[in-house]
Amino acid sequence: MNQLRRTFLKLSGAALALGAGLLKTTGEALAAPWNKAAFESKAVADAMKNLGAANLIDSKDILITAPDIAENGAVVPIAVTSKIPNTQSISIIAEKNPFPLTSTHDVAHGGEGYVSIRLKMGQTSNVRAVVKADGKYYTAVKEVKITIGGCG
Repeated sequence: MNQLRRTFLKLSGAALALGAGLLKTTGEALAAPWNKAAFESKAVADAMKNLGAANLIDSKDILITAPDIAENGAVVPIAVTSKIPNTQSISIIAEKNPFPLTSTHDVAHGGEGYVSIRLKMGQTSNVRAVVKADGKYYTAVKEVKITIGGCG
């Protein structure tokens, strides 16, 4: 066998193994811990408890942008903006969904407290944003009326 070819194959294999190791390590580092209990909660109170949001403070510094009436519950656009300093995370809860906690988004240090998602909602419900900032939990609520069901 050609020595140059053999050397090339050895180096290629080593580079591939190194690359796979880096990807695995990078993927693990980027993966956020999964709060399984909070996402599997079927009641809003249980989801809040599992998030750690015990004493919620109503805040006018949280803006929920959502339609007053959504024509299709399968795709409801929701945006949450937090003007609270040092926002650490934003969670979105659709109170009447089978599993109310729809998402939790971590905000990097100094990052803008903004999240935009599309929810699936089966019926008219309050959409609640829960913002964690400096170890405290803040909330705001907006009712979204659904004319055609999305989940259920």
